[in-house]
Amino acid sequence: MEFKISRELIHELEVLIQENKEQEVFHLLKDMHYADVAEIMEELDDYGAIYVFNTLDSEKTAEILLELDEEVRIKILKSLSAKEIADELDELDTDDAADIIAELPQEKKEQVISELEDVEHAKDIVDLLRYDEDSAGGLMAKELVKVNENWNVLTCVKEMRAQAENVTRVHSIYVVDDEGRLKGRLSLKDLLTTSTKTPISEVYIPKVDYVKVDTEGVEVARIMQKYDLEAIPVVDELGRLVGRITIDDIVDVIKEEADKDYQLAAGISQDVEADDSISELTKARLPWLVLALSGSFIAVKIASTFQGAMNDFPVVFFFTPLIAAMAGNVGVQSSAIIVQGLANNSLSGSLWKRLIKELLLSLLNGLFLAVLLLIGSHFIIGVDYLVGFTVAISLVSVIILAALIGTFIPITLNRFGIDPALATGPFITTSNDIFGILIYFSIAKIILGF
Repeated sequence: MEFKISRELIHELEVLIQENKEQEVFHLLKDMHYADVAEIMEELDDYGAIYVFNTLDSEKTAEILLELDEEVRIKILKSLSAKEIADELDELDTDDAADIIAELPQEKKEQVISELEDVEHAKDIVDLLRYDEDSAGGLMAKELVKVNENWNVLTCVKEMRAQAENVTRVHSIYVVDDEGRLKGRLSLKDLLTTSTKTPISEVYIPKVDYVKVDTEGVEVARIMQKYDLEAIPVVDELGRLVGRITIDDIVDVIKEEADKDYQLAAGISQDVEADDSISELTKARLPWLVLALSGSFIAVKIASTFQGAMNDFPVVFFFTPLIAAMAGNVGVQSSAIIVQGLANNSLSGSLWKRLIKELLLSLLNGLFLAVLLLIGSHFIIGVDYLVGFTVAISLVSVIILAALIGTFIPITLNRFGIDPALATGPFITTSNDIFGILIYFSIAKIILGF
């Protein structure tokens, strides 16, 4: 059951901190999950968060560091000496330790690394820091269990026991050759049911999914999702086993990618959060708002060229918001489906086949909506049948064009290596508004003759 933080608990903790009752604070928090403690610390002021952190033992605070919001974590790290940070990192797996060190200033980063007691641990962390944080190399941990194909089962079991001491959870047993190249994986069942003198080369499974160190994190997530993997080995350019990526790291990647796509779709160009400063939020939002404003100016300019029609058919202008709204909505719907398909790698068929399908779908939807529009405009609003027919024809045309644009743009962006989520935001809405208004008044001019 999920732990819920109450206002009463926070108040009690604040009072204990104010009265400097360290033991009471320790006993209040010692049995809580580290994720819950991190959430509590984020509710406290800077002094309170640092006080709580210094009160708990390093085995727990190391895990708390990983769960903290980046802003709070940086403040905690600033309050610690290089030796104190090193003591925390000694409790963590190499991938998590590397993530924390990467947030430190260069000078302190070097001091912390020099303070790490375990030389091999420090070496592994430094090795991970050279990879891009969004690549498989940047996501992987060095801790894993591997055996040599030339060992027998007895030797294998002895070596596994020694290696498993440094691994939090053993997902797989990997098999390598004398050069460290990945050869396959070992089934625990086969290991337990095979004679102790049997060579590993006779029992291991040669088929194993893997990724290279330079594989993008989103691609790693796609592979693990497709094959339902809890962990996946990582190899270098020579095929040597250098690490493994576990599902908890990939969940973070999926969440970050989803947040990024959601913000792009909403017209936010930078990675921001609700608690960020006004200046950061403004820089993230303003560019797309300027684009939307520019697009609106173009739409107004198009409408103004038809201002002579206001005298003869003023009712035509009343339907302008309807046409613009439908164009934007249809475009966003189409692009959202395409972007989702691209993200899931489930989009099949050629671009032309996809466009034809979208054409037929939008035509069907457009005709149905046009009939509703004709009925509603005449019996509810009371407009002339000719004007209603003009708006209905425009609506069908706009829906078809918006659907085609919403399909074409994300696929094209994806082919050029641009995030297709960009096509579900103000970009697609604004472009469809412009084309929708242009088509509407052009058709109105042809039919009504103004």
